[in-house]
Amino acid sequence: MATSRTIAAILGPALAALAVSEGLNLGIWAQSEPQVVYLNGTLLLVAGLAIVRAHNVWTWRWPVLVTAAGWAACAAGLYRMFAPSGPQAHEGAATYGMLALLALVGVVLSYFGWRPSR
Repeated sequence: MATSRTIAAILGPALAALAVSEGLNLGIWAQSEPQVVYLNGTLLLVAGLAIVRAHNVWTWRWPVLVTAAGWAACAAGLYRMFAPSGPQAHEGAATYGMLALLALVGVVLSYFGWRPSR
């Protein structure tokens, strides 16, 4: 559980900040260079692999959010690496819904990562 809390304390605020900042700056992806998208994908893949390597826990409790976020980062990173010129997120209900979900997961992970130990 200590590993789950440690990763959640880092990943939670990062996910929340990422989701809110991308929602506010969504237009940057429409004009981004493929090299930047590729670099973003590489960083996502490395971060996702680090999370999955340290925390590959499948349970019906909150730590599964850490593992799921790691695998999601791996998948998003691979997509951005293999299709850097492909379509990126556009303004729309689906994009804002996904960003809201990411922000919610970030808040939940922040709570579990930063709450006092029992």
